[in-house]
Amino acid sequence: MTELVTKEMIPEFEAFLESHPEGHFAQSSLWAKQKPAWRWKAIVCRGEDGKIKGAVSFLIRRMPIVRRNMMYACRGPVCDLNDTVTFAELMKAAKDLAKQEKAYVIKMDPDVPSDNTDFVKMLETHGFRTKDKGKNFEAIQPRYVFRLYLNGRNEEELMASFHQKWRYNIRLATKKGVEIRLCGKEMVGEFTRIMVETGLRDNFATRPPEYFAAMLDNLGEKCRLYMAFHEGQPIAGTLAILYGDKVWYLYGASSNEHRNLMPNYLLQWSMMQWAVENNSRVYDFRGVSGDLSEDNPHYGLYRFKKGFGGDFTEFVGEFDYVQNKLVYFAAEKGSLMYRALAAKLYRLKNRKG
Repeated sequence: MTELVTKEMIPEFEAFLESHPEGHFAQSSLWAKQKPAWRWKAIVCRGEDGKIKGAVSFLIRRMPIVRRNMMYACRGPVCDLNDTVTFAELMKAAKDLAKQEKAYVIKMDPDVPSDNTDFVKMLETHGFRTKDKGKNFEAIQPRYVFRLYLNGRNEEELMASFHQKWRYNIRLATKKGVEIRLCGKEMVGEFTRIMVETGLRDNFATRPPEYFAAMLDNLGEKCRLYMAFHEGQPIAGTLAILYGDKVWYLYGASSNEHRNLMPNYLLQWSMMQWAVENNSRVYDFRGVSGDLSEDNPHYGLYRFKKGFGGDFTEFVGEFDYVQNKLVYFAAEKGSLMYRALAAKLYRLKNRKG
């Protein structure tokens, strides 16, 4: 039996997500608050005992030009990945919702490793199709990530698992006087300033300060802003989210100066300590490139995360269930053009600034 989540059901819904091994912050109602331009609707499936056994939530938005809705299940669904009956019930309810919403597509990028071919077949059985989004960061969410499975290790055991040079760099940062502080919204401006500097250096667009401030408000104690200081000056920062049994490293920024002080290593260690304190099962470094060649401009990011001993993980990717082929084609082409133009304007604006 499936039903839409009501306001009264949200505590039960959140408790299910946080307790489930497939739970993800991007499926929560808390994360939906971070996306005010989108509407949020969630579906749950109950077992014979009346308890929730599966769920999928959607961000829904009317897309420009085509003037039809997109339904996007970021890192959903949340259920037993081998439970074909529950999955089928969730997908039927999702397709019914798509008709009500006049959605031209249902998008999903499940938090499921690519070697789970049975799950891919199940998606395809229900009409979902994927296309190659490239090896870098072309999709909405990164297809390739680094994940560190903590497996109940304490801080000493975890530190011992790092590459020797990484352990040295963590200690070097402390020796050189780098101090990590847990900060609030008062430091969002400095974090954003450093983030823009990082984006220009590494060629990616960044969020405005209001976005990061809202994240601290919307996720409360589940979100932390860590800042690295040297001689009282902020030189780097990170944003992390704790949800269920996982911690995600979501955003990172470092100034062009003082990189020799290795603040990023100490910041990562601080976030991992948070994960250990909360008995987290997974520490997720988030995105890396799927192209592991050393001449790839993103190789340095891969090498940095690899040194902490995590597992390179490829997800199944982005899957679409198309309701209207003509609108879908127009929207996909328009989206590619918009992203390219937005990135170009962003670089021009900030370089002039």
